[in-house]
Amino acid sequence: MRSFFQLIRWQNLLFLTILLWTMEKWVAVPIMATWMFPESMPAWVLALLILSVCLVAGGGYAINDYFDIKIDRINRPDQVLVTTVFSKQQTMRIFQIMTVIGLIGGGVVAFWAHSWMTAMIFALTTGLLWFYSASYKRQLLIGNIIVAFVCALTPMLIAVVNVDYMQHTYGGLMGYTHIPQLLYQSLGAFALFAFWMTLIREIIKDLQDQVGDRELECHSLPIVLGETWTKVIVTVLIGVVTALVGYGIWYRLPFDHTWSSFSVRYGVFGLIIPLLCEIALLWAAKIPSDYRNAQLLAKLIMFLGVLFSVVIPRSL
Repeated sequence: MRSFFQLIRWQNLLFLTILLWTMEKWVAVPIMATWMFPESMPAWVLALLILSVCLVAGGGYAINDYFDIKIDRINRPDQVLVTTVFSKQQTMRIFQIMTVIGLIGGGVVAFWAHSWMTAMIFALTTGLLWFYSASYKRQLLIGNIIVAFVCALTPMLIAVVNVDYMQHTYGGLMGYTHIPQLLYQSLGAFALFAFWMTLIREIIKDLQDQVGDRELECHSLPIVLGETWTKVIVTVLIGVVTALVGYGIWYRLPFDHTWSSFSVRYGVFGLIIPLLCEIALLWAAKIPSDYRNAQLLAKLIMFLGVLFSVVIPRSL
């Protein structure tokens, strides 16, 4: 059982669970409450949505290991599960079962919300995860962008489900509110942050795995451009994220009234300073374990970014 949870990356699924729950409870619900609308998503729908996303993602991790056996034997031989703990046939079956159940669950949520867009997102995500593992991850930047895009879709699911359900339920009343616009803008900001941080983490992961990638003729950034130029690109990307966070803090000032407010301090000390530390850690990295530490810091920054959704309402 422990090996199964390692195969489906339970830590990442826990992060997805926290991400979806906080986006609903700390972003979507306060926006709807501002306009005196009750929470639109019942507990069972939110639970099913979270479960479905985790099942599709877990299946994606399993199929990724299925296609990455040779690379993983070089990059992390002590963590290879496919062919050691699980056969290739068992791994494929895990992918199929988890993906099918996840798609069914996503379909139920889409039917409840009267949202064809939700069903399309689940279908698109499943296809992208398959083709990423089978082919795209070995191509220059395409695989990195796909993973970042899929991660960005996660918070947007909360916006899509809520907006489509409310528009179907309340109809013309929604025209008198800014709820759809605010949901897409607010959750879109977190989606944009998730996209950039995931892209950064994926490229750092390529730096960590370049030995095995080179052996199997993958075309990742470090192999095509070299370590130095890859670090330059990642530094620019981190600079973009830092600028976006800085703009978000500046945008919050009219609401928080002062630079000493908790949300502003959280943005500076919880996000901007760790991002600058990420740059320092990246340029100091020389061996795979160094890049692994940089990758872990990127994950931590993503988590801190999610927690920012909890900080904002309390600062108002």
